[in-house]
Amino acid sequence: MAERTFKEKLWRGVIFLLLVFVALFIFRFIYTYTDPGSDAGDDYVGSFSGEFQSSRKNYASDSYKYSKQTESKAAMSTVSVEQKYEKVATLKSKTDKFEEAEKAIRKTVENFEAIIQFEKNAGNKGNRMVHMSIGVPPAAFDSFVTKVKTIGKIQSISIEKTDKTSEYKNLNAKRLSLETVRASLLELKKQNGKIDEFISLQDKILEVEQQLQDIGVQLGDFSAENEFCTVNFSLVEGKFVSASVTHRVKVSLEWTINFYLKLLAIFTFCFFGVWLFLAIVLKMRDFMAGQKPK
Repeated sequence: MAERTFKEKLWRGVIFLLLVFVALFIFRFIYTYTDPGSDAGDDYVGSFSGEFQSSRKNYASDSYKYSKQTESKAAMSTVSVEQKYEKVATLKSKTDKFEEAEKAIRKTVENFEAIIQFEKNAGNKGNRMVHMSIGVPPAAFDSFVTKVKTIGKIQSISIEKTDKTSEYKNLNAKRLSLETVRASLLELKKQNGKIDEFISLQDKILEVEQQLQDIGVQLGDFSAENEFCTVNFSLVEGKFVSASVTHRVKVSLEWTINFYLKLLAIFTFCFFGVWLFLAIVLKMRDFMAGQKPK
């Protein structure tokens, strides 16, 4: 009777372990169908533009306020700080419905009142690509990137934010310095002198004027009217190959065996760890009981 009970428990244990294995396998097999497919080839990776040729730089600004103790240390004053920064998101996507995806990105640009500042199209049907550098209003940047993520199958994404406050301040300081130099040169121009000195002075004035114009263009990118963040978006056409049932079974079986063995190892380790701990506790209890005076 005891032998029969042991065999029944043994079979129940084996069946339970098999059911766990089968359940894990079915779970992994179903999960493979959540993947839309693998890329038909990896040669498309080199098709993405690593550098966007747009010379346009987009900058934005943020205002921060914090409390600062006054010199008398009797009260707190509020200090406002303005930060100039450059924020760039680079997304690379692949799709087998190129025309539909291209319409979607253009519609997204229109809906968010963004601007396509640079665009490059290449390739024939079946192997087309488009690269866009898009100026996006800073307040809509995160929402725009979230929306663009849904276009095609995103291969990679990166977002970088660079502080440009020091650069902005240096440009303003340089402009003020050049304006001072120009004013001094114009004063010298009013004085009498030789013709060659006058020509040399005029050349210096023109040089300073040119530098001021260049700085004015750079500072124009920082103006509130031109504030944008940049989204570089690359879209390439390609096909996705769905895995065969045999391949899905193979992948699911390999994963199940690997995960199942790890699970058994963890369970066995825990079981023997608990068993060893209880054995030590019982031995210690018996030892302590034997040490008690009779």
